[in-house]
Formats: sequence, C-alpha cells, structure tokens
Amino acid sequence: MPNLNLNKWQISRRQMLRGLGACISLPLLDCMASLPAPSRPKRSVFLYIPNGVNTLTWQLDKAGTDFKFNETMAALERHRADVTPISGLHHPMVLGKHHNCDKVWLTGADVPGDGGAFRNSVSADQLMAEVQGASTRFSSLEMAIEGHSLAWSRDGIQLPAERNSQAIFNLLFGVEKDSKETIRRRLTRRGSILDLVADDAKRVNKKLGTEDRNKLDEYLTAVRQVEERTKRADEWLNVPKPALSQTDAARLSRKLDMSVVTEYHRLFYDLMVMALRTDSTRVLTCMICSESNGGAIPDIGISQTRHGLSHHNGDPEQLRRLTQTDTFLIEQLAYFLDQLKAHQEDERSLLDSTQVLWGSGMAYGHSHGNANLPTILAGGRGLGYMHGQHVDFNLPKIGQYNVADAIGHYKICSRPVDSDARLSNLLLTMLQRVDVKAETFQDSVRQLGELVS
Repeated sequence: MPNLNLNKWQISRRQMLRGLGACISLPLLDCMASLPAPSRPKRSVFLYIPNGVNTLTWQLDKAGTDFKFNETMAALERHRADVTPISGLHHPMVLGKHHNCDKVWLTGADVPGDGGAFRNSVSADQLMAEVQGASTRFSSLEMAIEGHSLAWSRDGIQLPAERNSQAIFNLLFGVEKDSKETIRRRLTRRGSILDLVADDAKRVNKKLGTEDRNKLDEYLTAVRQVEERTKRADEWLNVPKPALSQTDAARLSRKLDMSVVTEYHRLFYDLMVMALRTDSTRVLTCMICSESNGGAIPDIGISQTRHGLSHHNGDPEQLRRLTQTDTFLIEQLAYFLDQLKAHQEDERSLLDSTQVLWGSGMAYGHSHGNANLPTILAGGRGLGYMHGQHVDFNLPKIGQYNVADAIGHYKICSRPVDSDARLSNLLLTMLQRVDVKAETFQDSVRQLGELVS
C-alpha cells in the first residue's frame, strides 16, 4: 500500500502501536521465516448483559465448593467443574452512577454522575489483543447482538461492533467477490483518503480552541484505528480465510432476526465458537442486549425490555419475568460453554484454553445499584483456573444473606461490603492469565488468587 504513509503522523512505530491499542504482527508465513512461531492460543471472551438481574433470586447463599446453583443458574450445573460464580465485586468509580455502566465494564473508568460525555480508558480485552492477537487475522472481534461495542482503545475511543450475523460470517469466512488486486486498490484508495484527512487536520488544528482540539483528537484517533485495520487487511490479503464444511457454512450464514431470539442468540454464539476454533481471533467481546431498549424475548412470552423489567418497583409479576429472562440468558451461556467444551484440540477442549467472563455493570436496575455485580467466570482450566466454587467477598463480613429482606439485600447491591473486592482485580487476573505483563489494572489492589492454582 504505497499511498498509505504512516510516517505522516510524525511518531515512532512503538508510540503508534501503543496509541492504537492493537498489534499488527503477522503469523509465521513462508516469506517471514525470521519471525517467532505463533504462540499456543490463550483465548478470552467477554459477554455483557444489561441492567443487572433480579438479585433476590440470583444470589447464591453459600460460598466454597459445596454451594448449590439456584433455579436461575440451574443450566450451569452440567458445567460445575468449569464455572465460578463470584459475588461482591464492584467498580469503585461507578458507584452511585447508573449511566454508562456498560461502557466501563471492561475499563473501570470514572463515569460522570450526570451521564454526560466522558473520555474512557483502555479496556482489558484490548490489552489482551495486543499480546494474543499478534498471530491472528483479527487481533480482536467486537460483536453485539443488541447494543454497542464493549471495546475501547488505548486512547479511550470505542471500537465499532458488528451486529449483523451475516456480516460477521462474511468477515470471518466469506469468499471475496472481487479479486485481490481490486481489493488492494480499494484499500490503497482508503489509505490515500486517510492521508488527506491527516494533512487537513494538521492545518486546522492550530486554529482551534481547546474543546475543539479535543474533539478533533478523538476523531483522528478513530481515523488511526481505521488506518490500522486497513493496513492489517492488506497484510492478510494473501492468507486464505478458513474453509468450512458446507454444513457449517450453511448453518452459520443463515439470515435470522430477533423474532426468533433463542436461535439468534445461539447463532452469535456459534459464530464466536467458530472464530475461536479457526484461530481467526483470540479475543472476543459481545454485548448481549442493549441497556436502553433491548432484551425482549418473545420466544418465552416476554415482550418487555430488560430495562423496563428492571424498574419493577417491587411488583411480583415484573420480578418473575425478570427472573425468567435471567434464566434464559444463563441457558444461552450454558449452550456456549457446551459448544466450547465439545471441540477438542490436542488433549484439551476449546473451553480449557478460553476464559469467559459473563456479567453486568449493574447489580439491579430498580434503584441502579452497582455493587455486588452478577459475575460468572468460566473456562480456562488450561490457563490455571480452579473452578467448581462460589467465590464470595460479602459473606466473610455479613455472615449470611437474607433475600427475604429485599430492602436489606438491595443495600448490599448498592454499596460494597468489601471495598477491596473490585472487578478490576478480576480483570487484572484475567490479563495475567493470557500473558499481559501488568501489575495493576485501573484501580485494582491485587490479583484474585482465589481463582488460580
């Protein structure tokens, strides 16, 4: 791509890569014998549900290995040896602020109390992508069944998420209609346009005030992200996409929509599994539902959004429906774990090499409590995790739960019982499991040794 002049940014290559929050190394090809061989895959998946849960029916009442799954989580019983429910975690800088919980789930950044604009920090998945994405076509893959991306670059800019299942299939496995030469010309044209944008921005920048310069900086960061992906697409142009069987291709390229929610959710999960199986990526994020208007499940008779159900005002029927949707979402998680476990590579399953974090940035939606976050860690036994336990940071201080006292339990879900029980501790632990050299992440105070052998 001769027209894509990255030197025009007047920064070093190392600085550029650090700013982009992505790695552009290629796998070992015949023409690159001097590069190190691709590492053994260590994979990470992040799955977000909105608006918390019905915490009165969600809460497990016993810690340790002899805990019992409640009715909501019953589908996870078959994965008991590969699952760890965690209670008591929170993001300190999000407490009391219900806006933007989804945006900082993987960053832990400070959220404005009024829900206004803010500059995020890098998300944990993107730090993983820098390390584990070096050998894959896509350093990370951002998806959303409903809603937006969970991924944020080192500059705090949100990466775009793909919501169309057919577009995801084509991105991963589709056959290009145009020739390589035509695609390369298109990429080169895109690179030329990006160069012009950079030149224009330099001329304009000196004439702007501070606020406008900040806006332009955000825009240019987004341009650099497009620039990076353009360059990476060109580098992988001569590497064939993974070939699928006709059966798999037909199954994964189906045209579905939210009128069949169960099938639609499982199609997304199947695409995730195949992306990991083919080593197209090792880092995946997916927002399951939108916090504002997503989550209706007509398959099971739920026409309301999760946002609407979460504002139940104590109504028993609304709470019952919310529990029903919680159960549905757990059943889909269990299906995903089924598929990961079913695929064997070497002497272990795909699940053994994949750490999966499922959860929400809110504990319950009625009064926007965001302590005691619903959190489930699964998979990754090959990464050193010890599962089959309920890790609880509340019980050592409160002794026991009493969900019959709804107001009392909501207080536990509004203010942290243990101020050091931070979601960033878990994210730090996950970063270290996939070889990210980090001693801290955001406001972490330690790694969670309770989870690892």
